Amino acid sequence: MTNAAGMSPVVASIAVHSSIRERVTEALREAMVAGTMEPGAVYSAPALAQMLGVSATPVREAMIDLCKEGQVEAIRNRGYRVVRISDRELDEVVELRALIEVPTVARVAGLASPEQVAALRPLADELDRTAAAGLLREFITADNAFHLGLLALAGNEQIVREARRLRGLSRLSALQHLHDEGRLVQTAAEHARLLDLIEARDADGAAALMATHLGHVRGVWAGKPEA
Repeated sequence: MTNAAGMSPVVASIAVHSSIRERVTEALREAMVAGTMEPGAVYSAPALAQMLGVSATPVREAMIDLCKEGQVEAIRNRGYRVVRISDRELDEVVELRALIEVPTVARVAGLASPEQVAALRPLADELDRTAAAGLLREFITADNAFHLGLLALAGNEQIVREARRLRGLSRLSALQHLHDEGRLVQTAAEHARLLDLIEARDADGAAALMATHLGHVRGVWAGKPEA
């Protein structure tokens, strides 16, 4: 599907919302993670605004946030270039994520109530569904919501904020290849197993599975052997 200018939309249009800047930022972040906004490519705020169905102002505001995160860089009189993430940088990002997310998930296993775990089950189901259907943008949206929601159960907003920034620096353009080979479904199934371990208060098991799960970002999704 193309827009009036004959360009394929890089992100789905979004509805007007009171937190439109945050929603635009998240939509652009997901598009970069998925690779639909390509590393090295330059995008103008008006063109992105048309694709998103919003005005250019929240797009420019979102780009300011993404510049601060290191995801894009401003190009004078042209727009914003998506920053390329090297293999070394990806390794460093995943190492930081492991240092933050693995012990936090172990902590959540000792804190989460059955009701809190149950509230995340629909997202695990959505990940299974979108993985099987090859709905990659929707998969990434659900994946972000699941993991950030899980980390939030530890009660530390700074952890959630930093995890969101680090997740945004991953580049998951190999998701289509994973789907074609059937491995994306296997990865998606780990979310429900993680909830099972947390519900059983198995902190060691949850931490081990979270470490394995992060290995997909460093390994398969980066086109490298997994650690």
